Amino acid sequence: MASFSKKEKLKSKKLIEQLFVEGKSIKAFPLRLLYTKCEFDDVQFKATVAAPKKKFKNAVDRNRVKRLLRESYRLNKHLLFNNVEGNFAFLFLYLGNTMPNAKEVDKAMTQLLQAFIKKESHEKSDQ
Repeated sequence: MASFSKKEKLKSKKLIEQLFVEGKSIKAFPLRLLYTKCEFDDVQFKATVAAPKKKFKNAVDRNRVKRLLRESYRLNKHLLFNNVEGNFAFLFLYLGNTMPNAKEVDKAMTQLLQAFIKKESHEKSDQ
């Protein structure tokens, strides 16, 4: 059973800022993934999610979007573990204007993680 434990949550303001400044980006509408290579002692990946206040005025709507993103990451993160080497920090950003359903978030999350794996394995082979 997959979980999204406290250790796996990205909470460091410095790291989140670093993601926006020097992180690489991949899009799979309605999601965008910002990621950067990091050093963690306890886990391989740390992730956080964000929903824009500009598009979702009510906190309950933002919280629902973020809950959907976290759930989708939790269900699909198994794709990463045997396919990627190194430690990474992830920020999943919701780009859409309308309230998503679980199916479309799940589909976009799968596409995003597969694109990330492909990009990282490609960069690994270039070195």
